[in-house]
Amino acid sequence: MWSFVVMFIVLLLDQILKIWVKTHMTLGAEIPVMGNWFKLLFIENEGMAFGWMGGGGVMKLILSLFRIVAVIALFIIIFRLTRKNTKFGVIFGLALITAGAMGNIIDCVFYGRIFSESTYQQVATLFPDGGGYASWLHGRVVDMLYFPVIDVAKENASWLPNFLIGPDGHFIFFRPIFNLADAAITIGVFYMLIFQWKWLKNL
Repeated sequence: MWSFVVMFIVLLLDQILKIWVKTHMTLGAEIPVMGNWFKLLFIENEGMAFGWMGGGGVMKLILSLFRIVAVIALFIIIFRLTRKNTKFGVIFGLALITAGAMGNIIDCVFYGRIFSESTYQQVATLFPDGGGYASWLHGRVVDMLYFPVIDVAKENASWLPNFLIGPDGHFIFFRPIFNLADAAITIGVFYMLIFQWKWLKNL
């Protein structure tokens, strides 16, 4: 039961934030939350967490199907572990990963059908009259959490190697833009590796 509670809370918060961003922000729009350290910055990506493995068309379809298969497998694993009375810590970590994967699956499967196109000039509409911007399984994942904790122009940090400098001429830490689902996956993975490594070692 508690694993489903964890998944429900993560999914609910993830989708509330994504829907709000889609219907209130244009692409590229920024809203400061904690000065310049934490912002909502709306982008969309075709790929996995943090924009990895981007690409549309067939690659997007394959990625969406892979996510669905992975979540089904995780559900089966969680169900079997609960039947074996596995300790809650293990279930908690797997529930975070599963909920995060489900959150991004919802974007991929449904967002292309239920939202109009987000542009740099206009916010998206939920359930538009003309239909959505993409077919089933081809929706783009909504990202918005941005933590540029350190932002230094290249001329003020000439000692930094060039590969750390972005196309804007700045070194930014942390540069990736992500969502709550990505965060749940990342936290779940690190939690399992740090606190449940004994269980992982016995697999």
